[in-house]
Amino acid sequence: MLTGRMIEILKAIVDEFVTTAEPVGSKTLVDKYGLPYSSATIRNDMALLEQMGYLEKPHTSAGRIPSNKGYKFYCENLLNKDMDDDVKYAVANIFGNNESINVEDAIRESCRMISDMTNLTSGMLGPDANHQTLQHLQVIPLDNRTAVCIFITNTGHTENKTFNFQEEVTSEDIKKCADILNDRLKGTLIGDLPEKLAALQPILAQSVKQHELLFRAFVGAFAKFASETLYFSGASKVMYQPEFSELSKLQDLVRIFDDPSQIRAITDSHNEDDIMAITPKGTELVWKDDLAIITSQVKVSKEDNARIMVVGPRRMPYNRVITLLDLIRKEIEDMYK
Repeated sequence: MLTGRMIEILKAIVDEFVTTAEPVGSKTLVDKYGLPYSSATIRNDMALLEQMGYLEKPHTSAGRIPSNKGYKFYCENLLNKDMDDDVKYAVANIFGNNESINVEDAIRESCRMISDMTNLTSGMLGPDANHQTLQHLQVIPLDNRTAVCIFITNTGHTENKTFNFQEEVTSEDIKKCADILNDRLKGTLIGDLPEKLAALQPILAQSVKQHELLFRAFVGAFAKFASETLYFSGASKVMYQPEFSELSKLQDLVRIFDDPSQIRAITDSHNEDDIMAITPKGTELVWKDDLAIITSQVKVSKEDNARIMVVGPRRMPYNRVITLLDLIRKEIEDMYK
C-alpha cells in the first residue's frame, strides 16, 4: 500500500522524468517541486518505491526513473483532467470545418494533429472485418468508366470503394453483376469473399458482357476490404527516440507499423511480461519493454469500434496524450453518432 507521501513522490518523479529524460534525485524533488519533506525522508521513500517495483535505478545514476508499474499507477490514479484551451480549439476546428468528411478521414486527420501536438506516432486501427459477413453491396455508376461500390456487413459497417475501369462498362452490366453477387455472396465471411468470387466466374461470364473488367474490380475491392485498415502518422518520430536506437528494437517497430496483427497482439496481450492499464477515461495502455501503446476505442457504427492510438517510448507525456485522445473520441462520436 502506497502512502500519500509516496504517491506525491512518485507523481513528481514521473512528471520530471517525462520532461527531462534524466533520472530524478531527492534534491530535485525538494528544490523544483517543493515537497515538504527532508531529502533523507524522500530518499528513504524512493528506496521503498524501488523495492515495491514502482521505480528503477539506472546503474550510472543516484536518481530514479519510473518503471512500467509506476507508469501504470500514475495513469490509473494521478492524471489531471484539464486540457489547454489551444488544444480544445484545434480539435474543435478539425470537426467544425469538416462536417462532410467521413469518419475514417476524420480519424486520420485527428491522428495527424495528435502526432504534431505530441511529437509521437499516432495511428488508427479499423474494425476487424474478418469476423463480419457481407450483407449487401450496391454499385453506383458515376460515368462509363467509374463507379462507386458500397459494401455493408452484418454489423452495419460500411466500406466505399471506387472502381476505375480501363474500358467503358454499361450500367446494365454493373447491375447484373451486383445482383449475382448479392444473391450468391450474402452471408459470406469478408475474408472468404475473394475465393468465393473466383468460383462465380463462369456464372458472371454467362450473364455479364464486361464480366472480366468487373471481376477484376471486385477481386481488388474484396481483397482490400478483407485487409484491416491500418494508418500511422509521424511513424518516423518514434523511431528517432533514444529508447529505440538499437537496431533490433527499431526492426520491431517497423514490423508493428506494417502489420495490424502485431498491434492487436500487443494491445490485446495477456502476457505476464507486459503491463496493462485502463484509465478512468476508458483509455487502454500496454507497456512492452521500452514501448508504450495508448489506445482509445471510437464507436464508428452500432457494432464496430475503431482504435486511435499513440505509440512511443514509455517516457511520454501521458496526461496530455490521454486527455487529447479522450477529447477526440468524444468529438468523433458526437459528430457521427
